[in-house]
Amino acid sequence: MSKNDSSQVWSCLNQTDNSVTNKASVGETSQKPSQNDSRNNSATQQPTCSKSGAGGATNQPQPTEAGDRGATNQPSHNQSMGEGSVCNSSLNTPTSGVRSEDAYPFCKLMKLQACDMGRLSCIRDHTALIDTDYLLKGCIAPHTGKDFWDGFHVKLPHLYPQPAGHQTSHQTHHAMHSRWNVTREALKQLTRGHFSIGDVQTAIMSYNSDYKHKWTFEVLHQYAQRLEKQDNYLETVIPKMAKLALELPDLIKKGVPLLRCQHIKAVTLSQQQIACLLANAFFCTFPHRNNTKPGSEYITFPTINFSSLFGNSPKDETKVAQKAQKLRAILQYFHTVTTDDPHQPTEAKPDGVVTFERISIPNDQLPKWKNEKKLLRNLHVSSKGSIEEEGSGLLQVDFACKYIGGGVLGTGLVQEEILFLMSPELIVSRLFTEKLDHNECLRITGAQIYSSYSGYSRSFEWAGPHQDKTKRDKWRRRFRQIVAIDALEFKNPKDQWTKDNITRELNKAYVGFRRDPDTPPEHLPAIATGNWGCGAFGGDPKLKALIQLMAAAVAERDMAYFTFGNEGLAEELQNAHYHLKTNKVTVDKLYKALMDYCGQRERPDLYFFIFKKIGLQISQL
Repeated sequence: MSKNDSSQVWSCLNQTDNSVTNKASVGETSQKPSQNDSRNNSATQQPTCSKSGAGGATNQPQPTEAGDRGATNQPSHNQSMGEGSVCNSSLNTPTSGVRSEDAYPFCKLMKLQACDMGRLSCIRDHTALIDTDYLLKGCIAPHTGKDFWDGFHVKLPHLYPQPAGHQTSHQTHHAMHSRWNVTREALKQLTRGHFSIGDVQTAIMSYNSDYKHKWTFEVLHQYAQRLEKQDNYLETVIPKMAKLALELPDLIKKGVPLLRCQHIKAVTLSQQQIACLLANAFFCTFPHRNNTKPGSEYITFPTINFSSLFGNSPKDETKVAQKAQKLRAILQYFHTVTTDDPHQPTEAKPDGVVTFERISIPNDQLPKWKNEKKLLRNLHVSSKGSIEEEGSGLLQVDFACKYIGGGVLGTGLVQEEILFLMSPELIVSRLFTEKLDHNECLRITGAQIYSSYSGYSRSFEWAGPHQDKTKRDKWRRRFRQIVAIDALEFKNPKDQWTKDNITRELNKAYVGFRRDPDTPPEHLPAIATGNWGCGAFGGDPKLKALIQLMAAAVAERDMAYFTFGNEGLAEELQNAHYHLKTNKVTVDKLYKALMDYCGQRERPDLYFFIFKKIGLQISQL
């Protein structure tokens, strides 16, 4: 990434990226991990995914994160999270037990590169922190506008107001230092090199003195002691990160809007701006973002400062080791974005832009499910592959927490957290995205993949760097689009079988899948998804699959569904879809059948119950 003065155009690019797409992989490939949306109940400093309950020393609700209920028997896979499969892929071979004539070929699913991901100027209520006129000419430069210190914008550390008595001190008659001056001096010390982890800790605590008895840094120390020799760039990357953090006033030249609840709003940043903001998050410079007590200013936002990742509370050596693996992924990201290596492939350089768009659909504009006459769309089901790797080029579903990113800065290590670690640019969404409501989602366009991984949950390990060669659109965004939708969590799985809960999940999936009104259905990328809201969240896989199929039908998108090694579910889902589609069963009939199923005292097989309700003979199946 360019290190030129940020007041000038920092990166001039070719308008057309002619790089060849290639899939890089690290290590040997084994089975894919099961990616049920599974989280445990261990307390962290992150807000909760569930609707009730409080935990942790700060009395703030906590997220449930990966643990015993969802992490058992998870096969390990060394994943590059790279470009999707092509027509001769094994994904086009039907899952065992599925007739070839029933399966829709994976290679026929519409991909992003054949679609228009949308013009930046057409996004409703959109703030671009880069100059779009320069962007179309192949250059990236910050857009200059007005700074804000209010409840509608991110409170940036360099804008922190001077203390009331900043002009003189009564005792010394010297000017009192602002918080940013203290921050700047502390980080300047780190830019000079020859530091210890203790020096990093001292720098961070110099402007966070209120937390000197609360924050600990065991994870940073363990990384330095046990893993730094393997990665061998800590001494060079920390000074560059500190320098990058200090470029904040030059890189961010206008207010960063908060994506508030029930407001349709979007923000586009350059990858360098994102890196600068994340460097500040690493050094915990963001003010007003450490207090997680009820009633605090940002209680409805995820945490963003990395203090919760550095510490070990409650004491658990296993979790320290897991967090150290997270640090490896994050430091690899910073190593990539600050490198001066002239041999870095041009197409892998982080010199593009990323768009974050909060989508909210008013209740009166949500589908009337009992009246929807849409037919099911095309479906490809596979027990092999994953959303992130084989689903590249499709609209990828993030099995999200309502607090975006879930436990990525805590101990969580399931689908969403791993996704954010492999693409750390996603973490910046926590800075400005308020928790998602029932009729909202977050759509992210253009994020880059920086790392590979193996394992899942407790067996997760960082597996090395990944060179992302995914092509870009004319706005310099990679052809990667992710939609974050949060499922309900059911402590008692029986609770999901109600009209209100099924309708809520249908609406949530529809909000995530809905197309832009100006985009014709034939130009929509298919959806890549799986067992959303299952595992520890208590969702029934057959129900959740059917809910997503119904939502996709109304949104007019095809779907690739990955069952992550569950061949039985893949076979049942493929056969059920075949018969429902062949018999032209509409969404309203499926909805009414689900409502009837909710009234059953006993729980027969869901799909057989639906077949009987719509008049299909079991012998036909």
